[in-house]
Amino acid sequence: MDLKFGDIQETALIPLAIKASETARPDARIKDEKAKEIIETLGVDVSKYDPFMSHEGVVARTIMYRTALKNLLKQYPDALCVNLGCGFDDKFSQVDNGHVTWFDVDLPDQIAVRRKVYEDRDRCTMMDGSALDGEWTKNLPKKDMNIIVMEGVLEYFSRDQVKTCLNMLCDSFEHGYLLAELHSPFMEKHSKQHDAVKYTNATFGWGTKSGMEYLELEPRMSLVQEKSYNEEMKKYSIRGKIFAIIGKNLNNRLAIFKW
Repeated sequence: MDLKFGDIQETALIPLAIKASETARPDARIKDEKAKEIIETLGVDVSKYDPFMSHEGVVARTIMYRTALKNLLKQYPDALCVNLGCGFDDKFSQVDNGHVTWFDVDLPDQIAVRRKVYEDRDRCTMMDGSALDGEWTKNLPKKDMNIIVMEGVLEYFSRDQVKTCLNMLCDSFEHGYLLAELHSPFMEKHSKQHDAVKYTNATFGWGTKSGMEYLELEPRMSLVQEKSYNEEMKKYSIRGKIFAIIGKNLNNRLAIFKW
């Protein structure tokens, strides 16, 4: 694997480091052997990207996204799925039902690095594309149902960029679901207090109190479900239970939209 530390954006190192360390645990709640392989290949200490609360949050969101995707694929087994802003994420192997058509989409430089780690697979193809421009969607096969996954992407967008993205999705896909990670106005103002993001140059973008605020930007969408990561995190530790109480409205959420 011809991969160097500088190839990977720091924000991508956070979920990679966490998924790798969780995979190595004897009682691992999620398994991502590719993340473990990437971190081992880099051969650098990434422990600062793996603090307790971020660790629990990434594990929780991985489980929640996987569950939501599997439920949707039970309803629409032949759907087209797009992991938009995929980074090094490999949701396809978690949810593949033998029928889904899957595309891992990101900006050209990220896809170039991803190709050092992954190869295209049967029904799973990598593609250059932007969340702010729908030109790439013209190269996708037409399906009755489309499922767009955006994990750890929209939280770095401004309100205008979120609007551009939502409008693009509704213009490009006649029908679809969007699984999106949302964060709070508090987090928007406190990027440098985040226990892992503070070690990067990234800053959070537009934060919302509710996914309903997205509907003001794209009225073709409706909000199907919105669930805080606290709901999963509180199952595993006392600290998770306490944070679910004191940080009730602070944690990120998985929101599912439909149009």
